[in-house]
Amino acid sequence: MRRPLGRLLGGVVALALAAGAIATTSTGAAAAQATAPVLSPTPYMGWNTYYGLGGDFTEDTIKSVADSLVSRGLAKAGYDIVWLDGGWQADQSRSDAGDLVPNPAKFPNGLKPLVDYIHSKGLKAGIYTDAGPYIPGKCGLGSGGHYQHDADTFAAWGFDAVKVDYLCGIAANLDPKTVYTEFAQALRNNASHRPMIFNLCNPVTSPDWGNYPESQQSINSWSYAPGIAQSWRTYTDVGFQGDIKFKDVLRNYDANARHPEVVKPGAFSDPDYLAPELGMSDEEFRTQLTLWAVAAAPLVVGSDVRKLSATTIGMLTDPDVIAIDQDKAAVQAVRVGAAGTTETWVKRLADGSRAVVLLNRGDSAQTVTTTAAAVGLHGDRFTLKNAWTNKVTESGGVISAAVPAHGTALFRVQTARGVPGAPHVTAGIPQVTKVGADAQPAGAAPVVAGGDELTVQVAVRNDGLQPIFNPAVTVAGGAGWTVKSLSKAPILIEGGKQATYAFTVKLPAGAPPGTASLTATTTYRTILNGVQRQTTVLSPVVVAPAPPSGTVPLSHHDWITATSGWMTPTIDESVGGGNPIKLTGTTYPTGIGVASPSQVQYYLGKACSRLTGTVGIDDVVSTVGPDGGTSTFQVVGDGKVLYDSGIVDRFTPKQFDVDLTGVRVLNLVVGDAGDGGYNDRADWAAPTATC
Repeated sequence: MRRPLGRLLGGVVALALAAGAIATTSTGAAAAQATAPVLSPTPYMGWNTYYGLGGDFTEDTIKSVADSLVSRGLAKAGYDIVWLDGGWQADQSRSDAGDLVPNPAKFPNGLKPLVDYIHSKGLKAGIYTDAGPYIPGKCGLGSGGHYQHDADTFAAWGFDAVKVDYLCGIAANLDPKTVYTEFAQALRNNASHRPMIFNLCNPVTSPDWGNYPESQQSINSWSYAPGIAQSWRTYTDVGFQGDIKFKDVLRNYDANARHPEVVKPGAFSDPDYLAPELGMSDEEFRTQLTLWAVAAAPLVVGSDVRKLSATTIGMLTDPDVIAIDQDKAAVQAVRVGAAGTTETWVKRLADGSRAVVLLNRGDSAQTVTTTAAAVGLHGDRFTLKNAWTNKVTESGGVISAAVPAHGTALFRVQTARGVPGAPHVTAGIPQVTKVGADAQPAGAAPVVAGGDELTVQVAVRNDGLQPIFNPAVTVAGGAGWTVKSLSKAPILIEGGKQATYAFTVKLPAGAPPGTASLTATTTYRTILNGVQRQTTVLSPVVVAPAPPSGTVPLSHHDWITATSGWMTPTIDESVGGGNPIKLTGTTYPTGIGVASPSQVQYYLGKACSRLTGTVGIDDVVSTVGPDGGTSTFQVVGDGKVLYDSGIVDRFTPKQFDVDLTGVRVLNLVVGDAGDGGYNDRADWAAPTATC
């Protein structure tokens, strides 16, 4: 499957939707929505084989997973569908008589006994097929020409849900609306009269898959799917098997957010599966689960649940988060305000309260703030329940939190009544404002080195109505870091006011390279709720390696971080590995191969004067095809663009010669030139630093 690259941003949705008004669709779409049966009034939940197991599963594997769903508490929390994706079928997937055939080595007893076992555990069973005809070499299984027969077969085997892909469909150049409508009718009319959830799974996007018209893409499914299916995929796969990147989670969420107006009880937009422990950190997965919950998305785990940590199981089964996803109003969240590094998303709940997400897409922790009025609530006192920590506080109208990099805060907000609660205090994240005399760019992960002295600030804001007393802040860094306070603590902070605490933090000369954290501990006393304590962490703080020395290939120096639109950056080879860096017939012995979008960061420590090299699209793109293969290249020093290539295609590599005098941190940035990342195999050829 070709990888979609680049993020789609959903359009701004009217705030009226957040406050409870329901936008309307076209007359035709609205009429169609009345036809799909409501089989799951709230988003269904379960597990699927695809990302964790791929096609490598058997009858015993599936039974083992079903057992684990029960024994680990996932089934009780609602994850009750055991879903077989592609890989269950025989190599010859249909018999001469036209019947689908399970793989006899994997399922020697067929699928009916397995489904019976799943049902005996109090669970449901799901299965996979494709809307197109089976085409050897292009897709593994297809129901084209056999819709009613296959629907009858699935029902006879006892399945409760069917995922219908579109790989064979796109290979056969079919119209998805037509074939999915026919398949939906076959499922509804199955000979056993068995209700079966229909997950419409068209993952095709353009230009990341190639040049397909919008009518064949997943971004068009919203216009017809709510009338025929219980859920519909809204973008391409959220990752590869065993390899899920946070940026692609955000990309899928943004695409999924485009049409909240068509979501309703029994019909849900599907941004793809949950993917814990498949490439993301715990914080990043917590963000995925938070976003899926406010999106009223189906919660289907794609990882091997038998191997998940207790921490992950705890996240997956958190009752407050699941309750937000399963809220009976079935409203999908919308963004309040502009898109950006930090955002606010709000979901109206059935009891009139709001689920509010404060999202930090950035690489450094930030304080994110909105108001009760902005999310459609009115009054002068509000209760904020943190869905992840269960802490309940009271605010005069400000909703705010210190949010880690790639993290979220999730609050359930409603009008407050009765005795005043503990004031909502936003204890700020320690912010590095200067490294030595150099101002630190806001929102970026600080890059420091042994011997540096940092200026750090912590802001503490009282968002409640009652004062807080004796507020105190302490800061701690890595091993051997020396902290000195520069501020005198106030006696109290009144409601709606804040105090800022300043510190210097000195790193030892021999501080080892790697990542570290700055931790702020804030304590204060409240009138009715005693002493409160909050801990906020700035992570990562990057302790850089030594800068380059002499005239050297930059690709042979240790980078700080490096990202690639797909796979990972490669040294002295084009992205993916196995091919030398080659631009219009010229081979370069050194360089960095990436796919757009990409950023590679180096620490120079003001030790370098010059960077030269060539940028271009690697010749290997010609083996893929004529589409795509355009990028932009920028050399950025301490946040300032020092070189911009403009659009570079496969025929026009460009040389660069950049002055690096005074640059501490260097970023090599590749963009997709505005046309998506399809076939964008970009090279930094022979990047040579003079230091």
